[in-house]
Amino acid sequence: MDRTPHSLGHARTLWDLLARRAALTPDRPVLLQGDRRLTFGELRARAERVAAGLYGMGVRPGTVVAWQLPTRIETALLSFALARLGAVQSPVIPFYRDREVGFALRESKAEFFAVPGVWRGHDHTETARRLGAKGIFEAYDTLPDGDPATLPAPPAEGTSVRWIYWTSGTTSDPKGVLHTDRSLIAGGSCLAHALRLTADDVGSIAFPYAHIGGPDYMVMLLLYGFPAVMFEHFALPDALPEYRRHRVTVAGGSTAFYSLFLAEQRKQPGDKLIPSLRLLAGGGAPKPPEVYHCVVREMDVQLTHGYGMTEVPMITMGDPRDTPEHLATTEGRPPAGMEIRITDGEVRLRGEAVCRGYLDPAQTAAAFDTDGFLRTGDLGRVTESGHLVLTGRLKDVIIRKGENISAKEIEDLLAAHPAIADAAVIGLPDADRGELVCAVVEQPPGAAGLTLPELVSYLRAAGLSVHKLPERLEVVEALPRNETLRKVLKYKLRDRYSRPLP
Repeated sequence: MDRTPHSLGHARTLWDLLARRAALTPDRPVLLQGDRRLTFGELRARAERVAAGLYGMGVRPGTVVAWQLPTRIETALLSFALARLGAVQSPVIPFYRDREVGFALRESKAEFFAVPGVWRGHDHTETARRLGAKGIFEAYDTLPDGDPATLPAPPAEGTSVRWIYWTSGTTSDPKGVLHTDRSLIAGGSCLAHALRLTADDVGSIAFPYAHIGGPDYMVMLLLYGFPAVMFEHFALPDALPEYRRHRVTVAGGSTAFYSLFLAEQRKQPGDKLIPSLRLLAGGGAPKPPEVYHCVVREMDVQLTHGYGMTEVPMITMGDPRDTPEHLATTEGRPPAGMEIRITDGEVRLRGEAVCRGYLDPAQTAAAFDTDGFLRTGDLGRVTESGHLVLTGRLKDVIIRKGENISAKEIEDLLAAHPAIADAAVIGLPDADRGELVCAVVEQPPGAAGLTLPELVSYLRAAGLSVHKLPERLEVVEALPRNETLRKVLKYKLRDRYSRPLP
């Protein structure tokens, strides 16, 4: 059942949603960071002043404004100010450097670019100048300011493209993904309703606010009227005092975040890591069933995992009231309005939360089928109960002697091995078999060295078919990951291990 106030459920734009929430609960906090506290009413009022300052700089409805900023209260203020103006926003992950930033600026034709100045040792302003960016301004702790009386009326509709998000570009140039206010509201609503949160909860934003998860999370806060703690830089155990201080009830981000919390919990078994915490939630990367069971058992919290992507910020989400089997082995169910079709094993999507396409019309044409369903490139199936089970990626299927092998099936089994902290399974070129199966693993501190015969014996005992057994094992100190949700970058592993052995 939709438990949000009726007036919020039909907001046309993100600014409309903020204005309605600010009118309902102006004095309730929305963002917490260190000693700072911003209420819903202050978010609306201050964002309008920032919007007026931007308007004085020349930003108008439809103006493309790129921003590369860390997870801070000021970043949220700037983003809502741009939403108030009806500008087109192009958020860029703050860890990206020349290649990705330059590409985003060129392709979006950004007329303004907000940067944090020198942040974590990198001079973003100098980089922006070197790349020839237009309208550079710093927006780390000071923001443009002006009189809201100078502003035009806020945008009246939320179906125009006002957001350009960027895919990771791990194997080629990034893609500019086109979103509307309505598509982001639809995605955030799915997350909010699935998690069954209340106004008494306290959330946390530990991932880059420039990620598609930023507006996802903000929509949830606006719909249900509860606050979140923002982390400019997330690291454990350093972040734990803030989680405890603000009595966070909901945390997470992705599978890597669950594992980080779990590793900290194992340092103090018997004492709850964050006493107020009741739920870990996230998505963005596969979740082995063993991770679910370990979190529930050892941390004494519930874990719900979902499925989303830059093109569709929220597709399915686990329900805290689901059975342990469903929560461990599925990605949850889709909300009303999200259509899932399985075509030749591929998951395809249609609904309001789906993006409008890409900046490149050719990429848009290739991404949608003739019925308007987005091709995700993910493989999966829908159970009789309506839950989605992901079985891998089209590009992640290993074809050995003509037989298709799911990397995810092997990875899920390896996740339960006591001497493995994390694992990625890849296919490598092989003259005789087409591809061979290679397991690349991280080991926990103090674990005994692992050999291929031991690994194969373990997988055979777990019931893995003989033709799926790894033929190569590589042990690494750390798997390569991206800087957003710490997703493993398999293309780097393929590049590294496809070279002939010495």
